[in-house]
Amino acid sequence: MARFHKPVLLKEIINYLKVIRGEKYIDATIGGGGHAQQILSLGGKILGIDCDPEAIKAAGRCLPTACPTSWRLVQGNFVHLKKIAEKNKYTGVAGILFDLGVSTYQLETPKRGFSFKLEGPLDMRMDPSLSVTAADLVNGLNKGELDELFSKLGQEHYSRRIAEAICRARRLKPIKASNELAEIIAKVRSKRGFIRLHPATRCFQALRIAVNDELNNLKNALPQALDLLKLGGRLVVISFHSGEDRIVKQFFRKKDEAGELRILTKKPVRPTQEEVGKNPRSRSAKLRAGEKIDEK
Repeated sequence: MARFHKPVLLKEIINYLKVIRGEKYIDATIGGGGHAQQILSLGGKILGIDCDPEAIKAAGRCLPTACPTSWRLVQGNFVHLKKIAEKNKYTGVAGILFDLGVSTYQLETPKRGFSFKLEGPLDMRMDPSLSVTAADLVNGLNKGELDELFSKLGQEHYSRRIAEAICRARRLKPIKASNELAEIIAKVRSKRGFIRLHPATRCFQALRIAVNDELNNLKNALPQALDLLKLGGRLVVISFHSGEDRIVKQFFRKKDEAGELRILTKKPVRPTQEEVGKNPRSRSAKLRAGEKIDEK
């Protein structure tokens, strides 16, 4: 589990979920099972969902150490959250967790194509059964479409120049490797002065979000999650991208105004300096939490 993914904001998540012994909880992005393992150790029951079959395998090895039973795993996308939950009799649950973003395992496994530091196929599919890869987008979109993708989903300031560089490079040969794309981007960004992040960070993030349709899936999943909660149930979401956080913030605000959800985090909860020191990938994490109510 530790190799697959190091759980972020673990103490804070458990605090906001307010785990009650014997109650049901859904981890909609179970990863290696780190968060779910803690919920089980406190007496909760878990339905773990993940679109990555490797995550399901990792969680299957991890969860028995906390509890031999009281959990079940389903490979699937949380865009189908309600259908999966109903099929497994996990309705009226006490808490639902979304830990968005990419796992340590996915980043550190070259064949998955998520990393700009490792040589591997330009893939980025969290669910290997998806038909479109990052290579398909990089080699198939025109210059304007690439510019828009990097600008909107990656907040990349030099999206147009990067799109132009990609188009020039692929005229010679298709761009198939993750490190090959990273080098093309780095050459453009190296002329623009010092940057804090790796020069390919924003573009790779944009491609990953597009390949997996992450923002639309989140928009569709949040209302399903609220429906599945019982009154007093908690919804906790960790995001790593401003677009994700904006979707969560707007959903929470809308449901708060409608009297369906009480916001528990006026501002997003961020990891401590100590946690960031131990796990640098947690630095961009933002946690928002709400409680289901009925004030109609």
